[in-house]
Amino acid sequence: MNNKLAEEARLYHALPQAGKIEVKPTKPYSTQHDLTLAYSPGVAIPCLDIEQDPTKAYDYTSKGNLVAVISNGTAVLGLGDIGALAGKPVMEGKGLLFKIYAGIDVFDIEVNEKDPDKFIDIVKAIAPSFGGINLEDIKAPECFHIEQVLKKELSIPIMHDDQHGTAIISAAGLLNALKIAGKRIEDARIVISGAGASAFSCTKLYESFGAKRSNIVMVDSKGVITTDRTELSAEKAYFATDRTELRTLADAIVDADVFVGLSRPGVLTQEMIRQMASNPIVFALANPDPEITYDEAMAARPDVLMATGRSDYPNQINNVIGFPYIFRGALDVRATAINEEMKRAATLAIADLAAEPVPEEVSSAYGNIRLHFGADYFIPKPVDPRLIVRVSTAVARAAIDSGVAQKTISDWEAYEGELMARTGQMNHLMRRLHDSARTMPRTMVYAAGENSTVLKAAVEVRLQGLARPIILGDESHIQEMARRDDLDLSGIEIINHRSEAYKAKRHEYAQLYATQNWRRGGNLGEALDKMYDPNYFGMMMVQSNDADGMLTGLYSNFAYLSEVARSTVGLASGHSHFATMHLVTLKSGPLFLADTMINRNLNASSLVDITLLAAEKVRCFGLQPRIALVNFSDFGSDDAESSREARRAVEILHQQYPDLIVDGEMQIQTALQMAQRDTKYPQNRLRGEQVNLLIFPRLSAANACYQLLKATERAEEVVGPIQVGLARPIYFADHDASVKDIVNITAMASLDSNACIVG
Repeated sequence: MNNKLAEEARLYHALPQAGKIEVKPTKPYSTQHDLTLAYSPGVAIPCLDIEQDPTKAYDYTSKGNLVAVISNGTAVLGLGDIGALAGKPVMEGKGLLFKIYAGIDVFDIEVNEKDPDKFIDIVKAIAPSFGGINLEDIKAPECFHIEQVLKKELSIPIMHDDQHGTAIISAAGLLNALKIAGKRIEDARIVISGAGASAFSCTKLYESFGAKRSNIVMVDSKGVITTDRTELSAEKAYFATDRTELRTLADAIVDADVFVGLSRPGVLTQEMIRQMASNPIVFALANPDPEITYDEAMAARPDVLMATGRSDYPNQINNVIGFPYIFRGALDVRATAINEEMKRAATLAIADLAAEPVPEEVSSAYGNIRLHFGADYFIPKPVDPRLIVRVSTAVARAAIDSGVAQKTISDWEAYEGELMARTGQMNHLMRRLHDSARTMPRTMVYAAGENSTVLKAAVEVRLQGLARPIILGDESHIQEMARRDDLDLSGIEIINHRSEAYKAKRHEYAQLYATQNWRRGGNLGEALDKMYDPNYFGMMMVQSNDADGMLTGLYSNFAYLSEVARSTVGLASGHSHFATMHLVTLKSGPLFLADTMINRNLNASSLVDITLLAAEKVRCFGLQPRIALVNFSDFGSDDAESSREARRAVEILHQQYPDLIVDGEMQIQTALQMAQRDTKYPQNRLRGEQVNLLIFPRLSAANACYQLLKATERAEEVVGPIQVGLARPIYFADHDASVKDIVNITAMASLDSNACIVG
């Protein structure tokens, strides 16, 4: 790991507060009465109820949505036995994944105990606190014993993800790869490189799907595991082959149909792949460096079906496709175990999902690559929003059918809705947005290059691969800032647009600008003066296709920037306005607000234009826009000018765009409180729909609303401004924008450059 990445990792984990997860209250606590209910004497009531009926703990405490991620640090990632405390960042990371993918709360617990029986006693003693236990990073063979005993003696879901997570995902991939290769698992000759916990669990699961033990050869660091070897563990002995003539991986691989690598980098060679059967299946899962690289394998055999543990190649075997949703389904039916039926159900759900048509939002997140079932796509992508529903539902059903569920589900459609609400869609939206930007990184100009926040954000953008940054400003000053802040500017272009070196470019841009604006009083002399302004110069870079997008705004007035944008890149074809939106996340899901920064007072035609622009941007996020034009009145209850204009805009939208889901005017609470709205105004066009886009007739109201949400904890995240209506991706940042804000806005600009790549 290079020094720069090491330092960034330290800062990421340390700031703005130490660690990656925290605990937040879920109940009111501001009054004495709140505290009386939360603690003494009110808390005694649920305590006594639980004493009488232990299942009440699921009703009155967080137990039903709480998983313990427990480790003794004896087999941490690729780091080995680094100890319980040193493994804590990994366990916190696992907790983060549980939360963002499945809405599951986690306490990470690092146990400083290597004796397996003592470790078991400790876990058993704390188990009442939790709805499930995820064992993590415990070395073999102790992990087998620990899991077996805990599963036998505790009545909550327990899973050692290092074993079963990889097994489930790889089994799903294997079933699909065999289908593509035209082979049956019962006939497949399988070579397993590695003999640890993951290898044993994977192979056992393959066997449950029909793989024959006589067709399986397992190889450890000493060679092929054969029946004539002594001192084999019970797990190795189970898969020992009687083909004693096989001694090395090279011997075993001849005519094999499948290679599954769970060992170390570089053990599989191109020559070995050439010795395999037709349409060989190669799962090189050592991470981060596989047993053979994807490029090497494909060069050796064009008919190879390849999977790795890496995200930068097709068919990633990624445990996050499985464990959050497996525990989600198990918790939701209060399962007493995660059994073989549930693991098989998860495997089949994942395999079946890959064979279905891929939603546009998933394909677009990977650069608009047309994903379809085949050699380059036989495992679902981690960003696929269907995973939580398909896998969790399959696991919950299997738990009920196999008799380990303590709670049944009768309305499965309602349950699917609950699953989507668990995580909210913001996490999915932002991950897809960043993934989209990485697939086709664009050239992004930053006008305020001598601003420390902008400089740090540009470096972060380059490190994340979101864009290729160009910074406008004095190079010596910027370099000095970088030295002061210990920033690596490699890969970042610095342009001093005022220098003599860019005289020709200034003249070129000025000529184009004067030509565009000559009927508005523009002339070449004035245009040349304007090109010393980084905003004019940067926007003309975009207009001239010398850059794909631009970010500005930290120093400049938005009204001024608005005029610069209109005169340089102009408005989108067919529109007479441009505006900005902000995206906020609420418990009910993502909510867009417009216009938050540009247009002060909007008449009906302006409201129509901005509504159409905003709706199209919402579609770019893969969402169906459901729009409310908001004001202080409800459906004609007041005759103020802003109310009349909003009503007139709604009439136009209903007449000219009947397929658009929109209504108004209405108050914000009317728009967002669906049940009350539909009861009070049953004729409204939004009936049964949760609003996700608010259009305001006044800038002051829109801006105040998003600022209020940003300043309070009502919104988990606020993203923006999101530009709509300009012909090119010119984005304005708030004056107090953070590094994170600028990074997110950069990804937004890539969304424009990539033609709505997210949706």
